[in-house]
Amino acid sequence: MTNCRVLPEASAGSYLPHELHAASRIWLEKNCYVDIWIEVLHALRLDPVAAMPFVLAVDFEGDQWTFFKPSHDDLRALYGVDVQELTVWRPLIEHAAQHLSAGKLISTEADAFWLPDTAGTDYRQQHTKTTIVLNEIDVAQRRLGYFHNAGYHALEGEDFVKTFRLDVDHDPEFLPLFAELVRVDRVVHRSRDQLAALSSALRAKYLSRRPLVNPVRRFGERFARELPLLQAAGMAHYHQWAFATIRQLGAAFELAALHVAWLDPSAKLHPAADDFELIAQHCKTLILKAARAVNTGRALDASTLFDEMAGAWDRGMAALATA
Repeated sequence: MTNCRVLPEASAGSYLPHELHAASRIWLEKNCYVDIWIEVLHALRLDPVAAMPFVLAVDFEGDQWTFFKPSHDDLRALYGVDVQELTVWRPLIEHAAQHLSAGKLISTEADAFWLPDTAGTDYRQQHTKTTIVLNEIDVAQRRLGYFHNAGYHALEGEDFVKTFRLDVDHDPEFLPLFAELVRVDRVVHRSRDQLAALSSALRAKYLSRRPLVNPVRRFGERFARELPLLQAAGMAHYHQWAFATIRQLGAAFELAALHVAWLDPSAKLHPAADDFELIAQHCKTLILKAARAVNTGRALDASTLFDEMAGAWDRGMAALATA
């Protein structure tokens, strides 16, 4: 089949994103992999908030924060969604036509240069690797429906041709993009109480994997040393650095705050949620202040912001550990 759609409810132009991608969020987009799973689960009528405990284990890795993503085991345990690596041994478009027609989604790396939903940032401006989920394909009309970032979108024409490399001969030096097969034929729609019980167990698992030493303090020390280097490198370098560091920290802890509040409607743990939200808010302040410092070359003392975020990390983790 050359014209097929796995999730017929998803329609570009009328799709309503999950509340984790509401305009009121501190960090509208988190990272490309988490964002697609939020929306794929939402389109399957599943609650993605239950899958968020993994953010509690994020750590500062030295030059970046953990690029956090949901575990395939968690997705299977919570929702019955099965994710396996796709062996891309032939043109991706052939895999897409076969598997989408069989009711399976495909998650794949793509070049944001050809994704119209990134207009104003990457689209037709710069080549950037990202992850999308293929849901609908019309080979004859050269149209693709896909999940990306905070929603569901469509591309066609030249964007379709370039995304699937239809205008170039086979190049033995071109390495296939990483892709995954997503089977949704065994999806389980659990009650909120059932999801909460499973998610609570996941929270305990990831809490046990939290960093042994406060990672926000280590990040603050690195920032103080690295700011002159960022200023020397300029804004383009800063944006890449900030995505890998400040944005990942802020987005992770906004998700942590929302998950804790969802899991504990009695409000016993809401102080922990407030602490995690403080980290998310302070990161938004920090990313703007640091951008101005890089742009102007002026000094920036961010020690107070880091001290408050580090304290919030300590309090929030301690509250969850003793709950």
